[in-house]
Amino acid sequence: MQKRHPTPDTPDEELVTRTLSDNREYLHIMGRYEAKLMRYVLRIASFSREEAEDVLQETFIKAYQNLNDFDRSFKFSSWIYRIAHNEAINALRKTSRFPTLAPTEQNESVVEHLADSLDLERELDHRLHKERVLAALEALDAKYRNVLVLKFLEEKSYEEISDILQRPVGTVGTLVNRARKQLKKKMEQ
Repeated sequence: MQKRHPTPDTPDEELVTRTLSDNREYLHIMGRYEAKLMRYVLRIASFSREEAEDVLQETFIKAYQNLNDFDRSFKFSSWIYRIAHNEAINALRKTSRFPTLAPTEQNESVVEHLADSLDLERELDHRLHKERVLAALEALDAKYRNVLVLKFLEEKSYEEISDILQRPVGTVGTLVNRARKQLKKKMEQ
């Protein structure tokens, strides 16, 4: 019997099962998550592309090494995002840097998305508003910036964010609300 190739619709859990019996299948998981996790790592920390690639490499190594321990009661995407999150934090600790959002084309979309969600565009022209959102977002504590990135840019549900950050769903909701209020307050300053 010939093994069928996974499709974009193949569930993550099936890819995990296939990887556990044939490690070459892990390439499909990596292909599915490489761009998403790279975007996430670049958004939550001020890494260069090379540093982000190192974090991503460590993420995939750790995920592979711990694949047997993956708890199937969680979504695989939340599990691997959590590993990427932890690896990014570890890398930041090693360099003793605090994350900032560098002005990149990618962060332009972050700023636009957050600006739209706050409905403040009527106050200022669009360009000035985007600059203020970016500055306010950079000034937020990392825990607030992280939940805003996960919710509004990575479009994760509260349950997924809960899994990624290992916080109760209610706490995630509170963090999102506080982050939005702090972002708005910083923009008004």
